[in-house]
Amino acid sequence: MFVYLVLSAQYESFIIPLVVLLSLPVGVFGSFLLLKGMGLANDIYAQIGLIMLVGLLGKNAVLIVEYAVMKHHAGATVFEAAVEGAKMRFRPILMTSFAFIAGLIPLVIASGPGSVGNHTIGASALGGMLFGTLFGVIVVPGLYYIFGKLAEGRKLIKDQDVNPLSEDLVKENSDKQMIQRLKKLIKQIIRKNEK
Repeated sequence: MFVYLVLSAQYESFIIPLVVLLSLPVGVFGSFLLLKGMGLANDIYAQIGLIMLVGLLGKNAVLIVEYAVMKHHAGATVFEAAVEGAKMRFRPILMTSFAFIAGLIPLVIASGPGSVGNHTIGASALGGMLFGTLFGVIVVPGLYYIFGKLAEGRKLIKDQDVNPLSEDLVKENSDKQMIQRLKKLIKQIIRKNEK
C-alpha cells in the first residue's frame, strides 16, 4: 500500500501505479516455477529471494513507466509513449537483469554445507528475474497502454493546474517581482502573528 501511494504521488495518478504492481506476478510465477522444477521448498530462503526479486522487478517497471509518462506529458500518444519507454529502457534493463542473473548462478550450483539454502534463495531470485525480465519488457508497456488509456484526460483534482505554483512563479515573474511578492507575504504573516 505504501509503495502504491508513493507511486501515485510520483505519477500524479491513482491508475498508472497499477502498471508497476501488476507487472510483478510474472516474476513471482517464474520464481515458483524454478523452485518447483528444482524440487525446492517455499521456505524462508525462497521468501527472501522473492522480496529481493520484487524490488528489482519493480525498479525495471518503474524505469519503463517513468520514461513513458515523461513522453506522454511531452505530447506523445499513450501507445507511442509505451513503445518509446520500452525501447529506451530495454538495453539498461537487460544489462542489469542479466548481470544479476549471472551473479546468482554460483548460488544455484553451490555445493557443501548449507547448499540447500543457497540453492533456494538463488533459484527463487533467478527464476523470477529471468521470467520477469523476458516477459516484463512486453507486459509493462502493454499494461501502461491499457491503464494510460484509462487515465488519459483525468486528473487527481478537478480543475488542477498542470504546473506547480513554484514553476508558475518562476516562469511568469522576474526575480525582483518574486522577491517583492515574498516580502509582502512575510509582512502579512508577521502582522497576523502580532495580532
